[in-house]
Amino acid sequence: VQLQASGGGLVEAGGSLRLSCAASGRTFYHMGWFRQAPEKGREFVAATGDRTSYADSVKGRFTISRDDAKNTVYLQMNSLKPEDTAVYYCVADRRDIIRVGVPQYWGQGTLVTVSS
Repeated sequence: VQLQASGGGLVEAGGSLRLSCAASGRTFYHMGWFRQAPEKGREFVAATGDRTSYADSVKGRFTISRDDAKNTVYLQMNSLKPEDTAVYYCVADRRDIIRVGVPQYWGQGTLVTVSS
């Protein structure tokens, strides 16, 4: 199983980025994103599966979506803030626990840097 994330980069505050994550090896129903800011722990960002859910800090700015034909999940990030700077990880699990637990499968991470 591999989760290949892409789309990170440097953007100014107020800008947008779209992250992509392609899964290979199996099909996942529950997928999502975590992030880890410098000197902080990993935190939940968004998940999709039975329902979509978001961390309070990104609600109204980030949108998670998926293309099942491509086994790919996306994270559209708008109105980016410097505090969104982090390494973003694509995650997947057979169980509906991404919002509340530690997902089983993790991608390699993609860096998002938001300048002020």
